[in-house]
Amino acid sequence: MANLEGEPVVQGATAALAVRTVPVAQAAPPSLWQVGQVWLLLGLQSFGGGTATLFLIRRAVVEQRGWLSPEVFTRDWALCQAAPGINLLCMTILIGRRVAGGAGALVAMLGLLLPSVTITILMTALYADLRHQPLVQAALRGVVPATVGLGLLLTANMAHPLLAVSKRESRSSLLASIFILVGSAVAVVVWHLPVLVVLLAAGAIGAWTMWRHAATQKAGRR
Repeated sequence: MANLEGEPVVQGATAALAVRTVPVAQAAPPSLWQVGQVWLLLGLQSFGGGTATLFLIRRAVVEQRGWLSPEVFTRDWALCQAAPGINLLCMTILIGRRVAGGAGALVAMLGLLLPSVTITILMTALYADLRHQPLVQAALRGVVPATVGLGLLLTANMAHPLLAVSKRESRSSLLASIFILVGSAVAVVVWHLPVLVVLLAAGAIGAWTMWRHAATQKAGRR
């Protein structure tokens, strides 16, 4: 990606709409065998919906193996949210490509899909026969709050590095990040705005904030 120091105003606005380059956590590049092992294990554990699976992915690639930094992971997820399609699959391919190239993207995708699809088919067939059993109903009621708890923890873990980076950039960048975090939730929950509209508005605010920050830096160097 181009360096922001050459043309700070134009490139600053462009960088706000793209994924800014953030140093990846220091770790040895994994082999395809390691990538396959990790994603097969994630596919076997992908219970509880998208939030729980994303929590597992973040813990595996950020906290346990250090393949990505928290900032890079969060920005990649934001990019996947803005793209159409299945977000988790997009994130899987993106991480696989980051750590092991095109072959890594393919291995990661197959590793996640093969066990999870197989388990889903088997569980769906069994659930059709067992869904009215009291024990099954009780288990499902326990899964729901656990998934919500994982979602809250994941949100906190992903918001912290972004706010820390914004704070280091400038006070206006921090305020803009907080406004986007709170405003996007209010826009969807209270005003029921389409998610695409909220994402576009957040991107526009981020681009404007970056443009102002770059313009201020340029004026200060004169």
